[in-house]
Amino acid sequence: MNYLSKNIIQNKKVILRCDFNVPISDNKISDDSKIVKSLKTINYLLDNDNTVIILSHFGRVKSEEDKEKNSLRIVYEYLKDKIDLEFIDNPLNLEVINNSLKKCFLVENTRYTDIPEKRESANDLELAKYWASFADVFVIDAFGSLHRAHSSTAGLANFLPTYIGFLVEEELNNLQPLIDISQRPFIVIMGGAKVDDKIKIIASLLEKCDKLILTGGILNTFLKVKGLNVGKSLVSNDNEVLKLVKDILDKYKSKLYFSKYFIVDRGDYDIEVTLNEIEKDDIIYDNILDIKNFNNAKLVFFNGTCGKYEERCYSHGTESLLASLANLNANVIIGGGDTVGAVKKLGYTDKFKYLSSGGGATLEYVAYGKLKALDYINEKNVDKL
Repeated sequence: MNYLSKNIIQNKKVILRCDFNVPISDNKISDDSKIVKSLKTINYLLDNDNTVIILSHFGRVKSEEDKEKNSLRIVYEYLKDKIDLEFIDNPLNLEVINNSLKKCFLVENTRYTDIPEKRESANDLELAKYWASFADVFVIDAFGSLHRAHSSTAGLANFLPTYIGFLVEEELNNLQPLIDISQRPFIVIMGGAKVDDKIKIIASLLEKCDKLILTGGILNTFLKVKGLNVGKSLVSNDNEVLKLVKDILDKYKSKLYFSKYFIVDRGDYDIEVTLNEIEKDDIIYDNILDIKNFNNAKLVFFNGTCGKYEERCYSHGTESLLASLANLNANVIIGGGDTVGAVKKLGYTDKFKYLSSGGGATLEYVAYGKLKALDYINEKNVDKL
């Protein structure tokens, strides 16, 4: 791979793909981690007299209505206080760059081009060629988007010399222990809400790890398949997912560990219960892990929370888990997305070896050791440098 850190790029027009798909709460950015991490690459390029054209997606765009609620303007309002830049409100109107005195531009959500028909997410090369026509160089710094080969994450490599930005390089370096796995016992703690999104990842990680501890909403489906009562808690009803869960339970029962205590809402109050105390109308909101399951670990990967950590009454599981992990004599790496949000909200930002900026990308890289866009770039970029 060709890293920006090993090269000097000066006086060029640069397409920079970032991942500014940040969480929003009450019309404000609730976690700016990915933006802050991108500033190193942005400032490096600007300091070397380059013109920087920043592309990013933001949310899912499947209709005209989605465009209204998924505009990158909110990121522009945040960034303009840190960088002198201009906002381009149409990803198909980069011509305005030619008449501007600015050196940095943030282009509107690349997924706007998925309406009326998919272009960005289908890796439309004509779209990539259009964007590439405004630049000399392509820098990919969107680690959280590298598990998808889209026009802006991969297609551009067909037309421009391509370099790996500082954020992506940092991610690859810091996640390497989870690829090499020379430190054992290697423990995976997997939480979050939807098992459908993570079941294949879980199966892959079980082949590598020494223990996999399930928590959060995804645990409910495993308990249900085992024939245990989970009340009215969130579970998957997808037959394929349920079959995969059963197969995993049969094949890896010696590696799988579950939460034993749960917080449920009994109407006017919350109560901690064990599985055999769950009633038919209960909903599990928080999972409490037994720390004995991981206190001898040397390498830990934690992705997904134990419950609705955003609500104080359901944050105990996640907070007690983070407190225990912070005191481990182990290399603890936190997966991206909500997990990092929980780490920050609950005050554990400086307690761990590494907080990844990726969500699905982090999971795919840790599980499979590769990323679709990165593989695509490496293949297409060989003869352009």
